Amino acid sequence: MIAVPSLAVGARRLHDTGKSGWWQLITLVPLIGGIWLIVLFCQPSDPKENRFGTTAKAA
Repeated sequence: MIAVPSLAVGARRLHDTGKSGWWQLITLVPLIGGIWLIVLFCQPSDPKENRFGTTAKAA
């Protein structure tokens, strides 16, 4: 039930940092994958437009 919205929010957050939403598959790597995804989520957004479009910080 909550998996699809979580994937959508995760992909949007990764797009804000200039990364592909496919990076969420890193969680399939035991232990380290989940930690690395949290690190990616905590990175600051790009201050300008990236290949995925305008970020919330640029608006």
